[in-house]
Amino acid sequence: MFTGIVTDIGKILELEQRGDLRARIGTSYDINGIDLGASIACNGVCLTVIALGAEPQNWFDVEISAESVSKTNIGNWASGGRLNLERALKVGDELGGHIVSGHVDGIAQIIEMIDEGDSTRVTFRAPHELAGFIAQKGSVTLNGTSLTVNEVNGCDFGINFIPHTKEVTIWGDAKVGDGINLEIDTLARYVKRLQDWA
Repeated sequence: MFTGIVTDIGKILELEQRGDLRARIGTSYDINGIDLGASIACNGVCLTVIALGAEPQNWFDVEISAESVSKTNIGNWASGGRLNLERALKVGDELGGHIVSGHVDGIAQIIEMIDEGDSTRVTFRAPHELAGFIAQKGSVTLNGTSLTVNEVNGCDFGINFIPHTKEVTIWGDAKVGDGINLEIDTLARYVKRLQDWA
């Protein structure tokens, strides 16, 4: 489990298509504190660490199944690209965002970006089948970042990014047309299920 609070910006050092896709990701994390088999959310996708190293910088390797590639924006990853990273939640850690599983539900698209003062208001379009799970003032996870929804209009919803968020995540790189990993709020998932069942 994760909280959607990004704790590092990783860099894609290598991508290799074997049976599955293998990625090497540079990080500022202390690799001595990462176990093989640990989970790290990479742009919101929970991936398992299969190798670690420190040359030329700290890095970890992950293997990514075809299923994960098909359901996320991983197919757009390229060497040199930047990723939001978050280590798995430990008992006793502060829950600063909301409960995030690292299981991406679909891809939202950025359809508009407007600067408002120092902040940026971004409008996303969710897949139709996921739009009903997104509520005004509710939580949503986008590229691994826990965010509050400002407004909803059909399949479109708006998020306001303050300067701090743009500086400590990859949101400062975002542009119209980008496909973004979307994980709906777990509570919304169960409320919708109960509603449909009633």
